[in-house]
Amino acid sequence: MPEFQVLSQGKANIEVSGYDNWNGGTTIYGIYCRVPLELYSNIELEIQAIEQSIKNKAETLFRSYPDSWVGEVVISPELADEIHGKAYKISHEELVKLLESQKSVMVSVSTGGARIQDVNTEYQSNLSEISEALRERGLVNPNTFKDLWEWYGRWSDGSLSTYQSRRAFLSEMFTPIIETIKGMKSASVNPVFEEPTGWNRVDRSMGEIKLRLAQATTEEQYQGIGLLARETLISLAQAVYDPDLHQPTDGIVPSKTDAKRMLDSYISSVLPAKSNENVRRHAKASLDLANDLTHRRTADFRLAALCAESINAVVNILSIISGRRDRE
Repeated sequence: MPEFQVLSQGKANIEVSGYDNWNGGTTIYGIYCRVPLELYSNIELEIQAIEQSIKNKAETLFRSYPDSWVGEVVISPELADEIHGKAYKISHEELVKLLESQKSVMVSVSTGGARIQDVNTEYQSNLSEISEALRERGLVNPNTFKDLWEWYGRWSDGSLSTYQSRRAFLSEMFTPIIETIKGMKSASVNPVFEEPTGWNRVDRSMGEIKLRLAQATTEEQYQGIGLLARETLISLAQAVYDPDLHQPTDGIVPSKTDAKRMLDSYISSVLPAKSNENVRRHAKASLDLANDLTHRRTADFRLAALCAESINAVVNILSIISGRRDRE
């Protein structure tokens, strides 16, 4: 039962979300459930139905309190309290160098270069290190030759009779894994401002997006980045939007999770003059791109990276506009 999963695996808080002066006054409460990202990914298409189901059950409990009622139930992915990153024994760059070196040694011994007995010990040591590093990343070493004598048996059986065929075989074996590791070298999403914004939840979620982008290898993991990006927009909107100061551009008061309306209202309010039209247009274009990418159902590295970069741009634009990047 998804409602049970949400409430048992997640963290739920009940907070005052509003107050109505009608009929002696009524306090409006919101129930906010933060669940593990993996669970959120599995139930994403059912979120609204689950929220409504929990709200219906909560309203039954609140009937004993006539001056209180449940205004909303919001389910969102939980973020780590601290972002440390994966402590790999060797970096992506070092792993690529090891893989390229291993390939070069195998080419050399099979094309009249180095003697196997001179380089086999180093080959075996590197093979063990490479395999462990790939396992840490959830990847499998495509090189199954436990030593160079086994590689010798493969190329000398007649199926790889020429130097060119041996080079082609090794290139086909090593190139995909090397390119995969190179694609993981995307830790720098924020080349202009490295320091945090000071909006704690925004900084934590951006840190987790960067970390997951560097480590993701599956469609589900890339989709998780989109979910975190959507949560980041909501956190950013909640950090800057003040309903008393920022009037909605379409006359509809945004809910606590309506990031698009809150950010639109904020940008229009703080950049009202005609001289700010280009800045306002750029900020809204970045927001539109980020909002669009977070709702894409397909997921791969490029789309996840675009999504992360677009969210990062919106965060930085808003942090500049709000004065958080000003020099003291």
